[in-house]
Amino acid sequence: MSTIGVGIIGGSPGGWASISHIPALKALPDYELRAVSTSRLESAQAAAKEFGVQGAYDHHADLLAHPGVDVVVVAVKVPYHRELISAAIAAGKIVYAEWPLALNLTEATELTQRAEAAGVRTVIGLQGRYHPGLRHARQMIEEGRIGRVIGTTMVASGMVWGPQTTKNHTYWFDNGQGATLLTAAALHAVDALNVTLGEFEHLSANLVVGRREVTVTDDGGKAVPVTAPDQISLIGTLEGGAAASVFYRGGVSRGDNFRWEINGTDGDIVVTAPWGNLQVTDLTVEAGFGEDTTVAPVPAEFTRDIPEALSGPSRNVAALYTNLARDLGEGTHTVPDFTYALRRHQFLDAVEQSSAERVGTPSRTAQAQSLT
Repeated sequence: MSTIGVGIIGGSPGGWASISHIPALKALPDYELRAVSTSRLESAQAAAKEFGVQGAYDHHADLLAHPGVDVVVVAVKVPYHRELISAAIAAGKIVYAEWPLALNLTEATELTQRAEAAGVRTVIGLQGRYHPGLRHARQMIEEGRIGRVIGTTMVASGMVWGPQTTKNHTYWFDNGQGATLLTAAALHAVDALNVTLGEFEHLSANLVVGRREVTVTDDGGKAVPVTAPDQISLIGTLEGGAAASVFYRGGVSRGDNFRWEINGTDGDIVVTAPWGNLQVTDLTVEAGFGEDTTVAPVPAEFTRDIPEALSGPSRNVAALYTNLARDLGEGTHTVPDFTYALRRHQFLDAVEQSSAERVGTPSRTAQAQSLT
């Protein structure tokens, strides 16, 4: 492909695709945005006008039939992923699905198997790994600058999943809708941790619903029940033996909203941010080695695949697109795909099972108290 044609399902102005995918595609010479589809023709036409796109549709089937669309991006709410991704696979398109891939492990398995059987290329939107600061941190670790990694601690806020929300975002608080603190903010961050330091070999999890209800500010202060955990604790051991702990809380902290320390036998790396969603925020990376007594800022590097004009959420998405274009041109498979996404869903399933087992087993203290 000389120029890769892209169609976005869920390209309404103001949506996620409009602030991340579309600016990235516009800035990359390898791509051309050729079609958008939304649930209403008015919003599709508004998107086409705003983004300079010729194809505007109110049904995904019309976008899939567009002969100039090579890559189909599915950027809608998770409950609609199964239907739309399946249709894109059946159309023989390259499919780029936003994370999470599906509502649950069963659906993720089905979509992965369907894509493999059809022989189509797939991409999953786990772009946090492409942040320049994290790539720099990985290089320092690979070079042995901090020695052997012996421990890591990540503490962060989900920014949403706090005490208030709006009607359009109540689905975030419903554990059955797929876009929860665990599956979204926390998983994006844990994925970046695993890419940097290795997968969990052993894991224990605790998922707690701290706020039992959320106030809907644009619906007369209506209280809606919360079923998605908003306090997430993970502790375990990574490949190579490093101890790891992750704590994600819903809402915004009055203290730090993102702090990640990587501790080695001869140095430390500290990653901080004002916003707790790692995949979209600007990161500050500091490090200290050997005889250093403190950490100091390190220069941002690895920006060669991110156009200078981009900022915010579109930067890491652009890096993913750049690497996808390279994969398609060279026949490689470096970007995360549905097979990788399935492993992330298996991880989520293990987290939920671990937490359920913990809830079902009284602590020794509780057992002792019950006997007295």
